[in-house]
Amino acid sequence: MLLILLAGLFVPGPSPAEVRVVDYLKSHVRPGEPVVVSALYNSVFTAPPERAVLDRLFDAFFRIPLFVAQQQKATGRPPTLAQIAEQFRFPVPGEADVVLRIMESDPRVPRFLERDPRSGEITRVDVDAILAHPRFGKEVERTVAGWEGRAAPAFSARGDGGPPVSSDALGGTPHLLYFWFTGCPPCLRTAPLLAELQKSLGPRGLVIVALNADRLLEVPATAEQRAAYARAHGWSFPRVEADPATLQAYGDVSVFPTFFFVDRRGVIVRHLVSYQPPDALEAAGRRALE
Repeated sequence: MLLILLAGLFVPGPSPAEVRVVDYLKSHVRPGEPVVVSALYNSVFTAPPERAVLDRLFDAFFRIPLFVAQQQKATGRPPTLAQIAEQFRFPVPGEADVVLRIMESDPRVPRFLERDPRSGEITRVDVDAILAHPRFGKEVERTVAGWEGRAAPAFSARGDGGPPVSSDALGGTPHLLYFWFTGCPPCLRTAPLLAELQKSLGPRGLVIVALNADRLLEVPATAEQRAAYARAHGWSFPRVEADPATLQAYGDVSVFPTFFFVDRRGVIVRHLVSYQPPDALEAAGRRALE
């Protein structure tokens, strides 16, 4: 029951403005015709809440290729529409599909995915096509680059209800950097597993640091709500706020949750994305402790 209450608290339903914008786009996207945001601003959606929705969709438009490429590279399969909706907080039914339709209709965007014509689900991702694109290429290359065996980038993050944490302070300490945001369904499933991982491997020296991306993603959750989330799942490890520099240093994290397991030498020994079962987290933590 507590998890249900938490999910309801942190995952708001669609606003009337978002429903209006998405319904309009569903009926006006045409193959081969790009959606011109400035035209929508000037002639269709003039109210501030509607323009805020357009801003968020426009931002997601340019981040979805990164997410799709990283998910494909990390798991060997493309994300589902439900996963895209979870990651980009698309609460309106069919919203993820219509954003993909916008991408497919725009001749400026490379044809980097194929979809099932009936279900709309992505069936194939061409990561090379994304890498070759002048706008997406460099970011995707950093996003899908192999992390294991590389030195963990330096970072410094202010505390979210606790003291700040930095890579200098973690020097010589095996640790897990866990990137998450409040209301992320895979993060919600992962949260109790982290408490168990701390009980299992914390006494052996593994430190978990939870880097929250709410502010960067404009998630409307308060510090008090994050504290309640942590208490509900038995977290006692450090919680900090991920800033733009840290997110960028770690490859512009676009899949949540993302895990970086770092050994005592400061080397990343395991990089995982999305929900992971307990045995995978345990094995990665043990590897960091070796």
